[in-house]
Amino acid sequence: MDPGVVLDIGREALMVTMIVSAPLLIVSLLIGLIISIFQATTQIQEQTLTFVPKILAIFASIILFGPWMLTILINYTQKLILNINNFIK
Repeated sequence: MDPGVVLDIGREALMVTMIVSAPLLIVSLLIGLIISIFQATTQIQEQTLTFVPKILAIFASIILFGPWMLTILINYTQKLILNINNFIK
């Protein structure tokens, strides 16, 4: 297997990983920011306050973005499997 092909597969795998994880990370970041602003304005310094809203938001975003994320992963896997003969040469 050519080293260039390996690098291309690895780069595409990293891009797919970033694209698939981006919605969940963005939702978690936004919820954390909102909770932090709330804590700063009300001076409530409870560390466990952020966990429940983040968990609920991540669960909701998995339900919302799950089919799209699964489609991206299936397309990448199909592309790898269909091109396996070109990789083995």
